[in-house]
Amino acid sequence: MDLKENGKAILAMLVAMAAFIGNDALVKIVYETVQLGQIIVVRGLIAIIMIIILSYATGVHREFRHLANWMVFLRALGEVGATLCYLIALMHMPIANITAILQVLPLMVTGAAAIFLGAPVGWRRWTAIGVGFLGVLIIVRPGVEGFDQWSILALVGILFMVLRDLTTRMMPVEVPTFGVTLVTCAGVLLLGFGVVGVEGWEPMTLVDLAYLAAAAACLLAGYVLLIVAMRIGDISLVSPFRYSIIVWAIMIGYFVWGDVPDALTLLGTAIVVATGIYTVLRERRVAQLARSEQPR
Repeated sequence: MDLKENGKAILAMLVAMAAFIGNDALVKIVYETVQLGQIIVVRGLIAIIMIIILSYATGVHREFRHLANWMVFLRALGEVGATLCYLIALMHMPIANITAILQVLPLMVTGAAAIFLGAPVGWRRWTAIGVGFLGVLIIVRPGVEGFDQWSILALVGILFMVLRDLTTRMMPVEVPTFGVTLVTCAGVLLLGFGVVGVEGWEPMTLVDLAYLAAAAACLLAGYVLLIVAMRIGDISLVSPFRYSIIVWAIMIGYFVWGDVPDALTLLGTAIVVATGIYTVLRERRVAQLARSEQPR
């Protein structure tokens, strides 16, 4: 990868992370006047319409016949559980805190891949995973006032995300990305209707609808830019920039809600980010060694 392409990939990653946290912030703002079920339904409908338009515009819809795979629906189940747990926790936690906890996901996926998929993971990466969990414990602080049911719910949401990511790795290559996204959004939409059945439906303002439309656009933009970053750049160089989402979260949390992370939260965040970056670099090193040992 040349310098120019890596520069584009890094920029795409930075903007993708800003888009993801923008989605979270908009949803959190709308929740102040709109119930959770309505948020999930409206944002889901808008996202599905956007995906269908993009699929037909690019011709990807012709590949939707490959969606009849149980991995697709298992992944959708993981996304539904992750969405429910994450959004509920997001509504009750500072956005910087829950974003920091979320950064342990790559470490958990690495560990789960070793346990369930037989992926080779050496003692160095297992140590990094353990240290990363220590960082999460510093953030949520079990046994003190900062640790509550919302922190637990965020961690449960990450377990669902691990299920989602593992099934994504196991899906056949012919399954189209837009199709998987469409099935996932449909599953989340059904979840929203279920929550609406419990909470009820109340009138929404045009401002609320505009915010949710912007949230859906941010979400899709984040997905697309993330794919672009991974495809055109050196993964080991670009991946650490995904942790820029922490900076965005702290900035938005401060300027919108006046949240200021304390010293322990920042320390835990630094530990999680450092171990995540180490894991990325170590995986690249292991891959290089494996290629060098192959017979010519």
